[in-house]
Amino acid sequence: MTVLRITVLLTALSVVGMTAAEPVENGLTRQQQAGADKPRPLDIQGDLAGSTRTLTTEYEDTFADIGDSHSLGFMELVQANPGVDPWLPGDGTRITLPTRYVLPDSPRQGIVINLAEFRLYYFTEQGVRTFPVGVGKSQTPSPLTETQVTMNLESPAWYPPASIRAEYRRDGTPLPRMVPPGPDNPLGPFAMKLAADGYLIHGTNKQFGVGMPVSHGCIRMYNDDIASIIYDVSKGTPVRFIDQPVKVGISQGKVWLEVHRSGESLGASEKDRLWRSVMTEMDKLLGKHPDIEFRRAAVELAIDQAEGVPVMVGEQVTTMAKADTQTDS
Repeated sequence: MTVLRITVLLTALSVVGMTAAEPVENGLTRQQQAGADKPRPLDIQGDLAGSTRTLTTEYEDTFADIGDSHSLGFMELVQANPGVDPWLPGDGTRITLPTRYVLPDSPRQGIVINLAEFRLYYFTEQGVRTFPVGVGKSQTPSPLTETQVTMNLESPAWYPPASIRAEYRRDGTPLPRMVPPGPDNPLGPFAMKLAADGYLIHGTNKQFGVGMPVSHGCIRMYNDDIASIIYDVSKGTPVRFIDQPVKVGISQGKVWLEVHRSGESLGASEKDRLWRSVMTEMDKLLGKHPDIEFRRAAVELAIDQAEGVPVMVGEQVTTMAKADTQTDS
């Protein structure tokens, strides 16, 4: 939501930073409840984090359901599983859960949102936590900017701007001037207000849009995901919006390439752009690590597939030489 005015229903003594909260029915504070089942941050190994997992589907599964339960976006599941019907994968189908990541080329501080992969990275001293996000549509794109969190909001009401009210009115679903907290509120249960005017990171009442370009510029998260970090992200936390469809990095002497296409298919013009981006990123990495040896066939395959999963495309020569020496001995 690009131009928003927010009010907050104060269920705590302090909204900014959420330093106090009311008890819930099991005797835990809201902060304790939010953190009770919080997954631990991923360990960072060089430029990589996480590990790829697989899942055997059941008859009633869809990619939308799987994404919601495993904190993955719809499009990243589609791209990582070519040839599988996202709405009817079938009983017993083995699918890839794309949960390994080449980290973005950005300072590893605070929040980094890579629009090209519909993913948010939250860096902490313990590692990195990462979540799928919905981003702005082509007509209302999310900004490429550096900003910071100015306030955390609980149970926000939504005051849709005139432009959005007009859009909904044209679609035959007029909006009120204020949408109160609840199931009809598109901001969900929590929001982070950013210094970039009018932009928020928020929950949603439309789970399906997470991991897709669907918003008016704001960043949309699954409700459980934003609930798991809302009490950890403090005022002043830096937030960087970047656009990196190509990421390359090193982990344990191996070179990894991750390529994201913008949609379900890869056209010739987009493939050319990705090739140029790959060449640029490889040159940058070679400038830092001149001992790298790339495997062209692996690079070509990673670009042709553009499945958004890290592919091993080379090694550091010193690592290879060391391995050969150990083999000879």
